[in-house]
Order: sequence, then structure tokens, then C-alpha cells
Amino acid sequence: MNYHWNWGIFWEMSADGRHTWFMTLIMGLGWSLATAFCAGIIAISLGTALGVIRTTPYKWAVRLGNAYVELFRNIPLLVQLFLWFFVMPELLPKAMGTAIKQMSPPWASFVPAFIGLGLFTAARVSEQVRAGIQALPRGQAAAGTAMGLTLAQTYRYILLPMAFRIIMPPLTSETMNLIKNTSVALTIGLIELTAAARSMQEFTFQVFEAFTAATVIYIVVNLTVVNLMRWFEKSIAIPGFVGPQVAEGAH
Repeated sequence: MNYHWNWGIFWEMSADGRHTWFMTLIMGLGWSLATAFCAGIIAISLGTALGVIRTTPYKWAVRLGNAYVELFRNIPLLVQLFLWFFVMPELLPKAMGTAIKQMSPPWASFVPAFIGLGLFTAARVSEQVRAGIQALPRGQAAAGTAMGLTLAQTYRYILLPMAFRIIMPPLTSETMNLIKNTSVALTIGLIELTAAARSMQEFTFQVFEAFTAATVIYIVVNLTVVNLMRWFEKSIAIPGFVGPQVAEGAH
């Protein structure tokens, strides 16, 4: 049986009666990117702090950091989103929990989505930051001590700037994963890109068109992110140390 492609479906009115299906997909993309952006802020800030903590000489801090990473890395993301969406409001004081449950869509789904995704991704970023710091020569930290810098200043001015140059490639992959993982938020009611495509498929029965469009949009977004991250990686690379400039000079 030959399938008849109907690309004109994107310009027909969607189920909400206000937008075309094309605009519905674009709005879904907007919520995907907004979720990824907010989650990314949590992931980078918390993940960096945890990565630093896990390389300090304080054993109790290292244990706490390791416990966080093992906890959030070993619970599936879907389960974590369910916990934030369904369970957390019940554990809070009644007034606060009621206020959260009565939030209007899409905020009631958006907030738990980016919090859960951000905390989940922070554990992965922490591993990368820890590995980046530990990959540096020990002389880097010793130089900071010799200059009279405190431990915090050594991390801020010496170790972290160099470590981030090392971990830019895995951070690029993590950024792409973050964008793709926003699709899991459809399970708690957020109409992001995948949910928008699914809605289009359910109302129009145009399965191939809906998910082909979603696939193309994800590819374009991720290719854009990859190229931006590569440009940033080159712009901060230090010749003779790490980064693309070293690789280019080797050829």
C-alpha cells in the first residue's frame, strides 16, 4: 500500500482552533528549548559545584557529592519527573502543595520538568567536571598555592577555567542530550515538541508528517548547538594546551 504524503496538513488549523499545526510544533519547540535552558542553568551551576566538591581534600564533602551523583544517576529520569510532579507537592506544607497543584498549564508541568531534568543532568555534569579537574597536572594546583591563593581562588582562577576547556566536547554531547531529554516531559503533561507532534498525529492521523517534522526540527536544533559549541570551544582554546587549536596544529 502506497502512503500519500500530505504536507499541506501543517497549514491547517490545529486542535486548539487558534494556530496551524506548524505553529503548534514551533510552540512545542519553544517549550523544549525553554525547559532545556532552565534545566541547563541548574545542571551547570550545581554540577560544577558538585564536581569541585568531589575533588577537594574534605572527605565528608566528597562523600556527600558522591552520594548525590549515585542517587540521581541511578534513578531513571522518568521516575524522577514523576516524583517531582506527583509526589513532591504532597510532601510540602498543605498550602504550598495546593498552590503548586493549582498552577495553570503549562507552568504546572514546566516547573517540575526543568527542576527534575536539571537535577538529573547535574549529576552527569559533575562527573565531567570532576574528570576535567583530575586530568590537570598537579602542578596547576601547586602553582596556585605558591602564589598565595586560597583553595577557592585556585579553583576559580586556575583549575576550573582549564578544566572546562578540557570537557567542552563532552559538555556539547550533554547539551544535546539535555535538549532530547525534554521529550520525557510529555509524560507529565508538558506540550513540548514531541508532545506537539504526538497531538498532531492523534488528531490528523498523519503519523509520518508529524514525526518527520519533529525529527527534522530536532536535527536542525542539535546541529546548531553542535556548531555553536565548536565555535565556543575554538574561541577559548589555548594553543599548546588543549582544544581544537592543538589538534589543528598537529596536522
